[in-house]
Amino acid sequence: MSGARALVVERPGELRVTDAGRAGPLEHGEALVRVAYAGICGSDREILAGTRAPGYVRYPVVPGHEWSGTVVELGAGTDPRLLGRRVVGEGFRYCATCDACRRGATNLCRAGYDETGFTSPGACADELRLPARLLHVLPDDADLRGAALIEPAACMAEAVLQAAPLPGERVAVVGGGTLGLLAVQLLAAHSPAELLVVDPRPRPGAAAAGATGVCPPDRTGRRAGVFDVVLEAAGARGAGRLAVGLTRRGGRVVLSGLYGGADDPLPPAELVEAAVTVRTVFGAPSRAWTHAVAAFADGRLRPAPLISDELVLEDAVRALGPSAPLPIGKVLLHP
Repeated sequence: MSGARALVVERPGELRVTDAGRAGPLEHGEALVRVAYAGICGSDREILAGTRAPGYVRYPVVPGHEWSGTVVELGAGTDPRLLGRRVVGEGFRYCATCDACRRGATNLCRAGYDETGFTSPGACADELRLPARLLHVLPDDADLRGAALIEPAACMAEAVLQAAPLPGERVAVVGGGTLGLLAVQLLAAHSPAELLVVDPRPRPGAAAAGATGVCPPDRTGRRAGVFDVVLEAAGARGAGRLAVGLTRRGGRVVLSGLYGGADDPLPPAELVEAAVTVRTVFGAPSRAWTHAVAAFADGRLRPAPLISDELVLEDAVRALGPSAPLPIGKVLLHP
């Protein structure tokens, strides 16, 4: 593709659409994808604002770690059957040889952090080149619009795999945004006796996702200590502590939010007294991608209803800028 455009954050506060051109022929093992949709995430807004943690972004950068597209070119050493296929792709560019990768924790690669859209060029562009080994093939008739949400769904798939819910257990999800409702869809497939969404907003889409009810945080007092599994997907002040408080003694908690306020402690004594098992999720390893793609292919995962807006690249400032309103649902860029 010649004249391909890309959305570039040159440095914090400086965003522009540019003609990216081509960076030369594909290298061994690389694939070129024509981007269909790229999702906007809160971490993309952090890139523009300059608030992303040091070491987790490299300027200038093309953001976009949530995406879907079609393979249009392949480098040497790749599977020729990939050409023309609809795909999504893992974000972490792991080494596949360190001890973490060999045990399947590709999101914790010891070779150093490298992720599409943060330290390597992302999908807020007409095209994306990446190692073909990171691609996951979708059905030929896959909805690429909905598939753009498989990346956040893979993060929630890892949280669900960590939680290991059993049929008939009582489950709660703290946070009813995009991540929370993706988690609800995946959890519903485990046939819980109850699946409660805890969020200060009504979240009318929760029932369609599989939730049995929605409750604001300030009305959860009588529900404290009754859930076998609680998954936190809010990333807000107090969410982690609330998740622990909702869990029965000996239950399981999975934290996925990234709220970093020093004013939000989770005292160790509360964890010890509750005797809960607490696990955390940082991105999605390969196994979670496989789980999410399979759930998408067979209809258990239905991301499309969570999309609220579609914008072209040139309108990305409306989605990323400091004056941009917080979206009701997921915002997609459609190159």
